[in-house]
Amino acid sequence: MRTFSKIALAAGFLALGAINVHAEGIDEINPDVAARLYNPDMLDPAQPIGPSAWRDFVAKNPPPWKIGYASSYAGNTWRAGAMNELQNVIIPEWKELGLLDEVVITQSNLNDSTQIQQMRQLVDQGVDAIIVCCSNPTALNQTVQYAADKGVPVFSLTGYLTSPYAINSSVNYQVAGFEIGKNMAEQIGGEGNVLVVEGIPGTSGSDSQDRGVKAGLASAPGVKVVGSVAGMWTDQVAQGEVQKWLATHPGKLDGIVVQSAAEMGVLRAVQQSGRGDVPVAIGGELGALCYWRQNPDYITASYQVWPPADEMQLIWNIMMRTLQGQGPKIQSVLVDPIKLTYDDLAKVMAEDCSLDTPDWLAVGADRWGGASEYLDDFFLKPADPKKYVAK
Repeated sequence: MRTFSKIALAAGFLALGAINVHAEGIDEINPDVAARLYNPDMLDPAQPIGPSAWRDFVAKNPPPWKIGYASSYAGNTWRAGAMNELQNVIIPEWKELGLLDEVVITQSNLNDSTQIQQMRQLVDQGVDAIIVCCSNPTALNQTVQYAADKGVPVFSLTGYLTSPYAINSSVNYQVAGFEIGKNMAEQIGGEGNVLVVEGIPGTSGSDSQDRGVKAGLASAPGVKVVGSVAGMWTDQVAQGEVQKWLATHPGKLDGIVVQSAAEMGVLRAVQQSGRGDVPVAIGGELGALCYWRQNPDYITASYQVWPPADEMQLIWNIMMRTLQGQGPKIQSVLVDPIKLTYDDLAKVMAEDCSLDTPDWLAVGADRWGGASEYLDDFFLKPADPKKYVAK
């Protein structure tokens, strides 16, 4: 994993416009990070980047804390990976540290009303903080306000909430999408027809990434987006949607850009259609990466946008620091996407790998924003959260 390289700021980004980052809070972080990840020209315009409302927060209770995880969906390999990290790694570790009492987990199956009801119940049950994942960016805002009024901060991983009381963490999806789209444009020689497979339209992570993908594809004037379908970040859904699209669009197709977790389903759809070895953008699903491992010339690079275990570790770290009174500076902690070359992959995956594994690649929590030298910069009073002693 040490050979993975973080994406350098693409020269094309700078040409998109002058950097203009002067918001309070952002001026307090590393200027290189601010220029790379908070550049308004390469940032979802709705991404909250103002000063955090929790800068002076003092938790209502001392540790061990009771945490709520209001999950919105459990039907894909990504969600399973995030849940596995939470239940089998994070919870045992933080209980051993004496900082965690319990985590109460709810599921709303993409129903905003149900998630709102569950979050309010978590507040009323006395949780000290709530984590949500990949939710509608605005639907939960009144509930986030309700929690804040009770002294309960809400943390959103893998996508943002627009409430001024939410604390968010994710990759910069627009930057990540741009890199993926630009790489596909380069892979097909700067011209050709491309199908775009979105995630769950309406969620911030999907919409931001989609905007970046299409900007990246547009960097090559000869590339044409000939279709767009919703893969719902689920292999089975994406496979079915792409199969239907291919059956009704018999024309030339040169590439498919898909948001994880759905690339394995898209790979199967292409193979079953008999449309040849059309390149498909591959993210972090190990089954899809295995296909690339066994076919070295299939694509030129993979981009890690939201490794589930590392995403869960990042928001947990941010939440614990906030409960400890470290004072988050801004509303959203953003990280870089990570580029994976074939040589990188060959070092971490054997050639006799399985196409059927449902697991995801982990890049390592420290490389995903969790290193103290990176995350400390986003807090007013940074300290190692695992060494916290209540006063």
